[in-house]
Amino acid sequence: VQLQASGGGLVQAGGSLRLSCAASGTIYSINVMGWYRQAPGKLRELVASITNTGSTEYAESVKGRFTISRDKAKNTMYLQMNSLNAEDTAVYVCSIDFPWPTNQNYWGKGTLVTVSS
Repeated sequence: VQLQASGGGLVQAGGSLRLSCAASGTIYSINVMGWYRQAPGKLRELVASITNTGSTEYAESVKGRFTISRDKAKNTMYLQMNSLNAEDTAVYVCSIDFPWPTNQNYWGKGTLVTVSS
């Protein structure tokens, strides 16, 4: 399984970005896709996740500003980020988990989001 993230860049505070993560390879129907981020000097944290049934979870810090979605037909996940602030600056990484049948997870390379204040 390979994950390709894109959409990062430089944006001013208050602006928006949309990240994409395309998965390829053997994609089992039961899965959870997620966006994580890691800022300099900080631990990696979960930003948002979405299951194959469409259930979503968000970090408290992004609720109301970020929206995660997916296109099953394209095996692609999106993260719409609005009202960005400097604290959102980080490398964003996408992942996919297969709780069944393999109980494996995969990570993509990150995409850098920089928010200028």
